[in-house]
This record gives sequence, structure tokens and C-alpha cells, in this order.
Amino acid sequence: MITLRAFVGIYLRGLCMGAADAVPGVSGGTIALITGIYERLIAAITAVEPSRLRRILAGLDSANRADAVDALRELDVGFLLAVGAGILTAVVTILRVVSVLLDVAPVGTYGFFFGLIGASAAVLYSEVSLATRGRKIVAAAGVFLAFSLSGYAPTAIGTSLPIVFVAGAIAVTAMVLPGVSGSLLLLMLGQYDYMSTTLSTFTDGLIAAVRGNGTVALRETAPSIVVFLLGGIVGLFTVAHAVQWALAHYRKATLVFLVSLIVGALRAPVVQIGIELTEAGRGWTPELIGLFVAVAIFGAAVVVGIDRLAGGVGVGDQS
Repeated sequence: MITLRAFVGIYLRGLCMGAADAVPGVSGGTIALITGIYERLIAAITAVEPSRLRRILAGLDSANRADAVDALRELDVGFLLAVGAGILTAVVTILRVVSVLLDVAPVGTYGFFFGLIGASAAVLYSEVSLATRGRKIVAAAGVFLAFSLSGYAPTAIGTSLPIVFVAGAIAVTAMVLPGVSGSLLLLMLGQYDYMSTTLSTFTDGLIAAVRGNGTVALRETAPSIVVFLLGGIVGLFTVAHAVQWALAHYRKATLVFLVSLIVGALRAPVVQIGIELTEAGRGWTPELIGLFVAVAIFGAAVVVGIDRLAGGVGVGDQS
């Protein structure tokens, strides 16, 4: 187990990770790398296995308690609780702000996201190699897949519980690799706006329920939140481990594919703005284009600043 001082330190690192994870384009994995907890995070995530969970549950019987405690240590549960609490705190707080911004200033908000995504793609592509024909094909496939989904998903796949479940499972892969943002994957799948609004409404409903002001909002949003979290848990056993396997066996091609997803996903914020403007009965104007470009430049500057802080460390440096 960890000391209180260590718990607070890890919590603060998780807070920084959550702040990054809450916006598309900046990866919480990159922040974990900068703050020195990346390798421990990956070891803890990949240690979550059904066999260990069964040993923990078996600890309900006093005869198996010692083995259950050993299993908890193997999971580095204190670390996971600390970093998870920090991530959750930041995500809930920042997504509340983002939810408001998406309502009152969608062009500026999505413009900021565009700058984050574009700069992330530029920084990361400088660290992967397209030296072989196979990698060029993989890169083209990644760009095509993300570009296609970014145009199709927001208006076609909806926000049903099965879709939310899959989105949760896919988004958890952002914890495995610096450079790939979970929020970016949600934006690409057309789930970012929905989940940020749902989470904000859920927290409001939770506060209202505690104060005795009814549970309507809580009951309406709880299914989506629970299903998304269940998807994330399943993703730990499937998607995250699949990415780890691919990195272990086809590292360079996998990195090229993942970074290419970021390039293709540049379409997502533009599509979302188009949807917002159409729903408001508006269209692009020179003023809106100027706002979009200006905020995108600012977003790109944020990513460049983070990259310099990290000393240029990116996806290509993890073995």
C-alpha cells in the first residue's frame, strides 16, 4: 500500500492526466509520461485480470483473506485508486465547463479542439517512420478509417446504450499509449458532446438527490454513465490488452496506425461545427472562420508547449 503523502502526489498527477483526457487532442498518457508514472500505470492496468479479481472476491472468506491482500498488492490498488480519483475529479470538473462552452461557443470550442488535434498529429508524426510500403498502407488505412468515422458517426450511429458501451471500451485505450486521446476517440465516434453533457447532468442530479430535490436527472442519465464505465472495464480486458499485444509484436506499424487516426480525426471538429450551425439555422461566415482559425492556433500552441515541456518525448520513445 502507499502512504498518504504518496497518495496525494499520485492524485495530483491523476488530476493533470484527467485535465488532458477531458479535451480531444491532448493525451492523458502523455501527461503520465511527463510526470513519471506512465510505466507504473501500464503495469497496473495490464495487471487487472479475471484471475486476480476472483482472488480478491474470494477474500470475503476469512480463510482466503491473505491471498486477496496479495492480489490487491499485485494490482497496485492504492496507486490505481489515487490516480483514478484524480482523473475522475478533473474530468467531471472540466467536462462541466466544456459542456457549457459547447452550448454557448461551439465554433470557438471545436476550433480549439482542432488546433489540439492538428498539433498533436504533427508532433507525433515526426516521431514515427513511414519508411516501408507496409507502414504507408497502414497510415493510409488509419487516416481513411478516422476520416470516414468522423463524418459518418456523429449523425448515423446515435447514442444508444450499446454504442455508449463500445465507446467506453475504445476510449480506455488512451490510457495505454501517450499521444492518443480518449476524448479524441469519443469525438471521432460522435459521442464526446453527448457524454460530456450526460456526465454534467448526472453530477447535477447526484447533487440534487443528496439535497433531497428529486432523482429525475439521476435516473435519466445513470444508465448511460454505468454502461460507459462497464465498457471501459471490458476494454481493460480486451482493447487495451490488444493494443499492448500489437505494440509488442508490430510496434512501428501500430504506432503509425494510431497516429494516423489522429490525422483522420481532424475532420471531426469541423463536422461537429457544421451540425451545430445547421441546427441553429446558421452557416459559416468570415467572422466565424476567423474565430475558428485564431482559437485553433492557440490550441496548437498549447500542444507545442506541452511537447517542449516533455522534452519531445512521444509515442515513439516507449518500448
